[in-house]
Amino acid sequence: MRLRRFENLMKSQKSSHNFFNSLFWKIGATFLVTLIVLSAVYLYISVYTAEMYFQEASQKLNAEVAPHIADENRCFINGEANEKVLKDVFHDVMVINPSIEVYLLDTEGKILTYFAPNKVVELEYVPLVPINEFINAEEESFFMGVDPKNAEVMKGFSASEVYEDSVFRGYIYVILGGEEYENATQFVFGSYMLRLGVRSMTITLIAAAIISLISLAFITRNLRRIVLVIRRFKEGDLSARVKHKGKGEISEFADSFNEMADTIVRNIEEMKTMDNLRRELVANVSHDLRTPLATIQGYIETILIKADSLSEEERKNYMETIFSSTERLKNLVEELFELSKLEARESKPNPEPFSIAELVQDVKQKNLVFAEPKKIELKLDFPYDLPMVNADIGMMEKVLQNLLDNALKFTPEGGIIKISLTPQKQDVLVGVKDNGRGISSDALPHIFERYQKAERTTATENEGLGLGLAIVKKILEVHNIEIKVESSKESGTIFSFKIPMYKFKQSVQKEVEYS
Repeated sequence: MRLRRFENLMKSQKSSHNFFNSLFWKIGATFLVTLIVLSAVYLYISVYTAEMYFQEASQKLNAEVAPHIADENRCFINGEANEKVLKDVFHDVMVINPSIEVYLLDTEGKILTYFAPNKVVELEYVPLVPINEFINAEEESFFMGVDPKNAEVMKGFSASEVYEDSVFRGYIYVILGGEEYENATQFVFGSYMLRLGVRSMTITLIAAAIISLISLAFITRNLRRIVLVIRRFKEGDLSARVKHKGKGEISEFADSFNEMADTIVRNIEEMKTMDNLRRELVANVSHDLRTPLATIQGYIETILIKADSLSEEERKNYMETIFSSTERLKNLVEELFELSKLEARESKPNPEPFSIAELVQDVKQKNLVFAEPKKIELKLDFPYDLPMVNADIGMMEKVLQNLLDNALKFTPEGGIIKISLTPQKQDVLVGVKDNGRGISSDALPHIFERYQKAERTTATENEGLGLGLAIVKKILEVHNIEIKVESSKESGTIFSFKIPMYKFKQSVQKEVEYS
């Protein structure tokens, strides 16, 4: 019971872990963080913009405060600040407008006297650049100056030059958003209306987040379905496919997965087929190599045991049998080696011009010795002005020899094998036809596969691994030549392929250009 509870706990933790690592959660968390950050930035910009707006409006409304103080009061007496009068004036002004702070500066910006709450001033000098810009501005513009109580804060102000008997003595400098204004602002920020605004914004953010997550869930629904199909495919359900209609990236992803799954399944089937062929190869090789080896071993043992009692003729017959079995064994090994080289693309053709008619005649002469015992007629059909072809002559000889061997195996006694050469526009069509029993329609598509034997012969005729036609196909493939086969029970079987003609004129022109 405890073990089951522990397993359930681990599964719940794992599912929770998978949920928080899911694409939905990652996108949702990213969206929420982005929404919160953008909201904070928007709130900051809104507050800052409102602050600047109120300061600019305050400067426009109170721009004449400093000039009015300078014009209506005697700020300097004999070059000295008239502190008694000014402090009363400054106090009266601030009583009327508590948000302002008034300072008297000399010509270099030094604070001579002021009236401000708490009387805490950090600076002795006020920068005069923004003050002069404000005084000399021809158009209405917004200027900000240093707050003497807080050197790091810039605020809107009003300023005016102060003269005594036409002599320039200094400036009246009025901060329009002083400490009292800041305290009032902070109070307003803590007021019910501000709390209501923040609460409304919070509710809006939560609603936007919920709506966004629901929308995101609908958007990622198809993606989750694809992930489930991929998981099924991973767990062994090779028939799992994504059924998705529509257009867009999700559809392309689904189609790509389906194509990939089809390719994987096809490769698996091919691997199974290759494994079966490998097993068949081992069985065929074992059988076909065992027969000549057993024959050789048996006759050698007979010669050794009966060495004294064998006649010269018997000894000769035994040796001829051993020799023929050795030849057969050698041919089997050579076919396997040649096919493996062709499949690995290790055998490269060396094209050269040659007479296909002469090659066919040579192949015929070599095979007369095999055709005569079965009274098979070898016929040739080609015109005398046949053009030369361009291919690897050694490989083409192997192709013709294998096709002729195949025809000799399957042609009955007294039959006819015909090799035809027909010139076409750019090729010479080669055909090898016999009048044997033909190949069944079921076996016809597979006759060029490795280790396949056509079911049209008796067991005594069907010798070898069935590699001859496979070698023919591979040789023609490295030449980029396609071979075709037609067969019927009435007319026998014909193999045909095209060899490209040798372009003599073009080759001569190239040789002249290169020379």
